[in-house]
Amino acid sequence: MKPRNNLAEGPIAKKLTSLTIPMVFGMLSMVVFNLVDTFFVSRLGTKELAAMGFTFPVVMFVVSVSLGLGVATASIVSRAIGRGDHHQVQRLTTDSIVISLIVVVIFAVIGILTMDWVFRLLGAEKDILSLVKQYMRIWYLGVAFVVIPMVGNNAIRACGDTLFPSLIMISSTLINVILDPLLIFGLGGFPRLELAGAALATVIARAGALVFSFLVLHFREKLLDFSLPPLAELKDSLGQIFYIGIPSAATRLLLPVTMAVIMRMVAGFGAAAVAAFGVAIKVEMFVFMVIMALATALVPFIGQNWGAKRFERVKEAIRCANKFSIWWGVGHFVLFVFLALPLGYLFSKDPEVSRIITYYLWIIPVSYGLRGASFLSISAFNAINKPLIATGLNLVRMFLLYIPFAYIGSLIAGVIGLFFGLCLANIMAGLVAIRWSRRIYRRFYIS
Repeated sequence: MKPRNNLAEGPIAKKLTSLTIPMVFGMLSMVVFNLVDTFFVSRLGTKELAAMGFTFPVVMFVVSVSLGLGVATASIVSRAIGRGDHHQVQRLTTDSIVISLIVVVIFAVIGILTMDWVFRLLGAEKDILSLVKQYMRIWYLGVAFVVIPMVGNNAIRACGDTLFPSLIMISSTLINVILDPLLIFGLGGFPRLELAGAALATVIARAGALVFSFLVLHFREKLLDFSLPPLAELKDSLGQIFYIGIPSAATRLLLPVTMAVIMRMVAGFGAAAVAAFGVAIKVEMFVFMVIMALATALVPFIGQNWGAKRFERVKEAIRCANKFSIWWGVGHFVLFVFLALPLGYLFSKDPEVSRIITYYLWIIPVSYGLRGASFLSISAFNAINKPLIATGLNLVRMFLLYIPFAYIGSLIAGVIGLFFGLCLANIMAGLVAIRWSRRIYRRFYIS
C-alpha cells in the first residue's frame, strides 16, 4: 500500500516542513478552544470559573490517555503503511478506534459513579461541587466525542496527511466559539444553560470533529474495515496499541505532577513568583508550539520509513529535526534578550512580578534548543516501537534532573537559582536524549 503522501520518498526537510506547518495551526486552534471556554465561563462569575478549574485534572487525565492512544495509533499504522500491508493498516486503524471507545466508556462510567468523591477529594465545596457536576455530567456522557477524534486524526496523520486533521481541529474550535455564547448565556433564542452550556458546546464541537474525522478516514483514506476480525488479530492489535499507549499516557500524566512540584517550590518565594512563573509558562507555550508540531509530524514520518526499512531517512530526519530545534532555541534566546524586559512590564505592573518574568526569560531560553531535542527524541522512540525508552527519558528528565536541579538551585540562589536549575536540567536532558538516540540507531546498523 502506498499512502497518498508517501513519506518514504522525496526530500526529507520538505516533507517534515509540509507535515509540521498545518499541525502548528491545528494546535493553535486547540489553545483558542480552551481560552474561549475560559473567557465565557469567567463572565458567569468566580464560582463558575473555580468550578471549571476543578474539572481540569480530570479532563487532563482523560486527554492524556487519549493522546497516548493517539500516539500508539500513529506509530503502529504508519509502520504498517511503510511495510505496504493495507489489510493490517485498516485492521489497526479500526481496532484502535474500537479499543479507544471501550476505554473511554469505562472511564465515563467510573467518572459518573465517583463524581462526588473525586471532586470532594480535589477540594470542591458543596456549592462549587454542584456547579462542577453540571459541567461534568454532560462532559462524561460525551467523552467519546472528545477522545475518538484524537485517535482518528492520528490515523490520518499516519498516512502523511496533517492538513485534514488540522482542518478538523480548526472546524471544531469554530463550532465551539459560535456555540459557547449561545448556550452559556441563552443568546439567539437558545436556553441559558451556563456551565452545562459550556460542556454541551464542547461535546457538540467535538462530535463535529468525530464526524469529519470518520468521513476522511473512510472515504478519503479508506482506513476503516467494518468486518469482524478474528480473535487473534484483535488480540494482536490490542497488544500493539497498549504497548505504546500505556507508557505514553503515563508519562503525559506525570508532566502535571512534575509541574505541580515545581510550582510548590516557586510558591515558597511568594505570590509574585507564582504569578511570574505562570505568565512565563504561558509565553513558552507559544514558543514550543512549533517544536511540538514537529514532534507530532516525526511520528508518521519515522514510522513509515521504519516500516519501509529506510533507516538512513530516519537518521537524517532526526538530524534535521534536532538541528531545527537548536536554531529555533537560539533564535528565541536572542529574541528574549531584547524582549524579556518589555514583556515583564507588559504582563504586570507589579515591579517584582515584572523582574521575575524578565529573569526567567533571560535564563531559561538558553536551554530551549536542547529541551526541544528531548521532546523530539521521545516522539522518535515511540515511532519505532520503543515506548519504554521514551518513558525512561521522560522519567530521567522529570525526576532525576528537573525536580532535583530546581530544588538545589532554589536553595543556593532563591527563585533565580531555581530558574538556573531548570535551565541546566533541560540542557542535560537534551544531551541524554541525543546520546540515547544515537546508541539505539547504531543497534539497527544505521551508520
